[in-house]
Amino acid sequence: MCIVCNRINMIKSGENPYFVKELETGYVVIGDHQHFRGYTLFLCKKHELELHALDKSFRQRYLEEMSIVAEAAYYAFEADKMNYELLGNGDSHLHWHLFPRRNGDLENYGVNGAGPVWLYPRDKMYDVSNRPDANELQELKSTLLHELNQLLDASYI
Repeated sequence: MCIVCNRINMIKSGENPYFVKELETGYVVIGDHQHFRGYTLFLCKKHELELHALDKSFRQRYLEEMSIVAEAAYYAFEADKMNYELLGNGDSHLHWHLFPRRNGDLENYGVNGAGPVWLYPRDKMYDVSNRPDANELQELKSTLLHELNQLLDASYI
């Protein structure tokens, strides 16, 4: 079974501590590592490798919901810019990486200039020091959930 399916099964069994909210087409989770504070993922409910493999109505809804999750992360974590990534080369199950970015967030860590998060050294990004403790994780989840619920309650979708 793929890692994303495993994470979804953990959500369904109440065992995924990073779970924030279930939407119609996917699950909102806080990233395991928070070098980029507010890093959020949106896991597709359907196990597909490519967007074009989703039927049109589901795909449109999935993209719409992803953009709402990204907007919530933008406001919740006071981003200057959002990075949206749908890669799938390692985990072959549709899932969005949503990174709230701040001006100079790479320069402060030895990377010259602006660029994608992947310019930051992988070993540093995924270092155990970037894993939120229980209190920080709860704060991240509740902050994101508050913004997300505000957007959803406003009949945004």
